Amino acid sequence: MTLEVGVLGYRFMGKAHANAMARLPMFFPDAPDVERSVLVGRDEAALEDAADRLGFDSVSTDWTEVVDEVDVFYNLGPNHVHAEPSIAALDAGTPVFCEKPLAPTLEDAEAMANAAREAGDDVPAGCAFNYRFVPAIRYAKRLLDDGELGEIRHVRGRYLQDWLVDPEAPWSWRNDEELAGSGALGDLGAHTVDLLRFLVGDDDLAGEIDRLSGHLQTFVDERPVEGEDEETRPVTVDDAYSAQLEFENGAMGTLEASRFATGHKNDHTIEIHGSEGSLRFSLERLNELEVLRRDENRGYETILVTDEDDPYVDHWWPPGHVLGWEHTFVHENYEFLSAVADGSEFAPSFEDGLEAQRVLAAIEDSDERGEWVGLE
Repeated sequence: MTLEVGVLGYRFMGKAHANAMARLPMFFPDAPDVERSVLVGRDEAALEDAADRLGFDSVSTDWTEVVDEVDVFYNLGPNHVHAEPSIAALDAGTPVFCEKPLAPTLEDAEAMANAAREAGDDVPAGCAFNYRFVPAIRYAKRLLDDGELGEIRHVRGRYLQDWLVDPEAPWSWRNDEELAGSGALGDLGAHTVDLLRFLVGDDDLAGEIDRLSGHLQTFVDERPVEGEDEETRPVTVDDAYSAQLEFENGAMGTLEASRFATGHKNDHTIEIHGSEGSLRFSLERLNELEVLRRDENRGYETILVTDEDDPYVDHWWPPGHVLGWEHTFVHENYEFLSAVADGSEFAPSFEDGLEAQRVLAAIEDSDERGEWVGLE
């Protein structure tokens, strides 16, 4: 069986996922056959060029004509177009893979998750949290599940970038609340929230987040419009956020993200401290995991997660040869498309995307109210 895939969006994420689909038959021979069938967007000329570069057979400027004609629908568009096409595809019984955050608002995320429930377990609905598929993160998850760190006490997550430090950097849809929903909170914080839920959210670890206190900040209130002399548009989202967390089992957590962290390009760092040990991970050193065990009190051991028995590594190069950021998308697509072919469940699902959205919404609510808020 060949899966015909329709993809909405052809820029950053469109390239990442098209590249992943192209790599699958080379490195994952047990993956289902995939045909990049149709690429969807608004500008037909730009679409034709992108389809040629990214290996798609055809183009369409109307997603309504695509969602029930393909075997799988990828929604890689801006946040404000996540809900309607994804819900329509699920209503037609078409599996959906949607970029994060699941939606710009909690209301939209709830509607999307409800559509996924009604579609049934044999229609996978995946949310694109690709950092779950880093081999070192899978290795860390195994250590945690095996109880290597003991009782979880501290959880820290930060995602720092600096691409908006210059106040003259041009305005984009990511600076608009109507289009994006939020700024660094949704764009970066969603990744951190999901990763921590994946790693320590089980009942026998830290559990779910019970309550939190959040703070949002915007540093530049307006930005120039690219190509328009002296025209500016307002920035209506956050440039940075921070949050304090209390987990169900008593662990403490801190989160932060910023697009104004000078000197940080794509620094996503996770630290987890337990009664028997600790671990830390940085996306900028994604082949490494630092681990400290209680009986080894002279500092962290750096583990190079590139052995053939490490998660996913046997599909790639000889042991010791490092992987890159783009490989996470190959792993993610392999798992999702395999679930589609088998009619099985996939994680992270729309339910996972909704749970992350609840946390993001609670951080915004806490900032507005100036107090701790609980998560139901």
